[in-house]
Amino acid sequence: MTRVAIHGADGRMGRAMTAGLPERGVDVVALVDPNGPAADPRWRAAVEDLAPGDVDAVVDFSTPPGVARAARWCTQHGVALVVGTTGLGDDVRHELERAAATVPVIVAANFAIGAALAERFAVLAAPFFTRAEVVELHHDRKADAPSGTAVSTARAIAAARRAAGRPTPPEPTRHETVPGSRGADVDGVPVHALRLEGLVAHEEIHFGGPGEGLVIRHDSYDRASFVAGVSLVLATLPRPAGLVEGLGSFLRDPA
Repeated sequence: MTRVAIHGADGRMGRAMTAGLPERGVDVVALVDPNGPAADPRWRAAVEDLAPGDVDAVVDFSTPPGVARAARWCTQHGVALVVGTTGLGDDVRHELERAAATVPVIVAANFAIGAALAERFAVLAAPFFTRAEVVELHHDRKADAPSGTAVSTARAIAAARRAAGRPTPPEPTRHETVPGSRGADVDGVPVHALRLEGLVAHEEIHFGGPGEGLVIRHDSYDRASFVAGVSLVLATLPRPAGLVEGLGSFLRDPA
């Protein structure tokens, strides 16, 4: 049984992992968070308080600075790192790359299986349509925008179009009456972010071509949806050192 420490255990995602991973055969041996849950004997205030011999992997849903600390600790102690924290800057990305030279590092903007499949379907569709736009919808307490999922999807669409020799036509809008109304430009793909109370995590990928359109939509109605992807990654341990981006390589086509 894989033994994991959950970093950011008192956050919304951390609590979902604490509840859901044991149901999938994962041994949650430590809960790391400066805000508790102090009443739980597994609680540790900081990742540096972990006993390395007791942990096979750190599952991180903390903050960008917390990811950097976890990466350094995992490197020092030879422990795998699974990161679902988003909004990572270049400095944190460099820490993850350094860690990946020594230990397995898996980073995904979204650990829902359906979200990974939606991106895969979008890559298949991208060369066949003239334009694509991404709309991401999240709860109103999400701190970063656009979501890492939307950025990853937009970049994958752009890469698929380039590989197929299908450049995107020039932006049709000549004047934005309100600046920014066409969304953020991510590798030539417009991305729009919504923040509304009552949502969890949702994505729509819109394609348009002559006389037709296609919409791929994924909905996470509960944070339990992210547990499946994390457990899928943990099931591959032990694995070689290196940096793996996203869930795509963990999804195998049915025989």
